[in-house]
Amino acid sequence: MLRCTSNYDAVWLTMSFVDPDMREARVSDQNLFVVSPHLKKQTFRPLVRRPSGSRGLVDRTLKRGFDVGTALTALIVLLPLLILVALAIWAFDGGSPFYSHRRLGRRQTSFGCLKFRTMRVDSQEALARHLAENPDALAEWNRSRKLKNDPRITPIGRVLRKSSLDELPQLINIVRGEMSIVGPRPIVEAEVEKYGDAASAYFAVRPGLTGAWQISGRSDTSYAERVRLDRQYVESQNFLSDLLIILRTIPAVFLVKGSY
Repeated sequence: MLRCTSNYDAVWLTMSFVDPDMREARVSDQNLFVVSPHLKKQTFRPLVRRPSGSRGLVDRTLKRGFDVGTALTALIVLLPLLILVALAIWAFDGGSPFYSHRRLGRRQTSFGCLKFRTMRVDSQEALARHLAENPDALAEWNRSRKLKNDPRITPIGRVLRKSSLDELPQLINIVRGEMSIVGPRPIVEAEVEKYGDAASAYFAVRPGLTGAWQISGRSDTSYAERVRLDRQYVESQNFLSDLLIILRTIPAVFLVKGSY
């Protein structure tokens, strides 16, 4: 599917699961409609929800204003805690307290997703050795790109991950406009193929600090379920649903279920 701006009035689709007689699809209001060449005149029927159009202008403006206001307020209020965490990480091994990893966001834009560093300085080498020596760990990594018993994580890092404090620097990403308070989980380039036809929905919005995945089991959730949750969020998103996810995030963090 061609990527278009919000000003487009026609979208051309080539999809293996669509009837080959379908030649054209057009956007009208907030739905994507199909036009069949066999019809004497254009007859529209809903095909799929248009992810990027599921929010109106007022709702999008409200969401962005909420994101910036909340992120800036949190950065100011939590500044003493952020400094203490950074000093603790630095004191443990002398390495940088922060870690930036390339992720893909809205419109497939690559950005540096910020976190407190929770892994050893030689994390890549440690991971390669561990996967080479443990076939079960390699299979687990290939399934979800996560390890329940990850040898790279430091003692301080384990505490930060359990409490989700390692993700607080992403408030800076939110202020920059690279992320949102609520949205799909940020993914790396290698994960795009796992999203299949749901990738277009993912790239229609900014990834989030929290989201449906975080309140639904986190790392205990299968990858296919993560993709389903992300797609479902994009197709039904609104400001009220964002507020409900934020409220459900609070007990999810304290229960630390599925975090590792």
